Amino acid sequence: MTTTVAIVGRPNVGKSTLFNRLSRSRNSIVDDTPGVTRDCHYASVQWGGMPLVIIDTGGFDDADSEKLLHLVKEQVLRVIEEVDCVIFLMDGREGLLPGDEEIAKILRRLGKQVYAVVNKIDGPEQEPRIHEFYRLGVTRVYPISAAHGYGLRALMDDMISDQPEEGPTEPGHDEQIRVAVVGRPNAGKSSLINRILGFDRLLVSELPGTTRDAIDILFHWEGKNYLVIDTAGIKRKSRVKEKIEKFSMIKALKSLDRCHVAVVLLDGETGVLEQDARICGYALERGRGIVLAVNKWDLIKEDAEGTRALYRSMDRQLRFVSFAPSITLSALTGERVKNLFKKIDMVYYQFRTKVGTADLNRAMEEMTRKRPPPRTGQTRLKFFYATQTGIGPPTFVVFVNRPEMVHFSYERFMINQIRERFALNHTPIKLIFRKRRNT
Repeated sequence: MTTTVAIVGRPNVGKSTLFNRLSRSRNSIVDDTPGVTRDCHYASVQWGGMPLVIIDTGGFDDADSEKLLHLVKEQVLRVIEEVDCVIFLMDGREGLLPGDEEIAKILRRLGKQVYAVVNKIDGPEQEPRIHEFYRLGVTRVYPISAAHGYGLRALMDDMISDQPEEGPTEPGHDEQIRVAVVGRPNAGKSSLINRILGFDRLLVSELPGTTRDAIDILFHWEGKNYLVIDTAGIKRKSRVKEKIEKFSMIKALKSLDRCHVAVVLLDGETGVLEQDARICGYALERGRGIVLAVNKWDLIKEDAEGTRALYRSMDRQLRFVSFAPSITLSALTGERVKNLFKKIDMVYYQFRTKVGTADLNRAMEEMTRKRPPPRTGQTRLKFFYATQTGIGPPTFVVFVNRPEMVHFSYERFMINQIRERFALNHTPIKLIFRKRRNT
């Protein structure tokens, strides 16, 4: 399960420096572009084997307390309400300021897990500077240097160990197909859910306890059990603002951890945008099955030029998930909504497919004959054997003599061959190359 962490604090305390340090520290950054709000950045990283989404918040201004409180409520407060824990960053050179105390009061009221961190402490000799920060009533203050990395390991290791242990996110052996409906604001997620369920009112404000959480909907369809996760819950009927809507990205990240298949809902009127590609990227990173559903088809199907532009944008932005099946539909009229489940079932079946070891190794022999592995100097890459080690998605371990010699283009060739041989053309596939130990 991915843990979401917000970095909050006054201006110039080093939030962005810490964000950059964390997002580079494990060489697994996925995205480092503005996207949650105009003043926030987010990055997927791993620390100690745990996936994290780090959010760099902005917009604090401690010119006066009223302005500070106003901005917190309008902007950063939205982030804090969504995340699992908070890094409260302060400046060890400036000392404890009234703005820090105001932020501390707000964090206490929210009841979030907060780590009080004092930045710009470059070594043990400067740690006495942190003593005055205990006036905030915290049990521990972490001295760090975001610029140099001092003290960061202690902070992050404690944060990881404090997170609740979750069961495996890989799908179990139940018969319930978990489907997350994700997409940009106003793509029609709630309308699609309403159409599926056969009634037209599914408002977050009418369901207790779901204002800030994704909605889980159980239903039965043609002999199968489904759990649909609707991530549109952040949108309130009376308070829809651009900044609030963009937090749907955080909702999508959390729902993707729990699903088998992600239905990425695209807006047929606007075409495919960068945020659509970003959501697909997060689903692919988590190894989830993907169905691309183009909504509002009733509005553009008669527009030949518009449909051509739509397909061009899909080819351009979503080429990296070309294995994902697509469907055009209309949540408003119900056109082809029933067919969506045929796509979901097809992806789920492939997502859970097991391949026999003998069949897999015969396929490996054929593909290496068809395209011999590359040679570096006098050394040729050799493939010994392969075995499937997991499903959801199908995961294969290939034992070779030199794993570092496997070029990404040859890996892509092998994946394409596996897709063709075992009819796995609509699911992500993972290949892991390991060195065979000498016996």
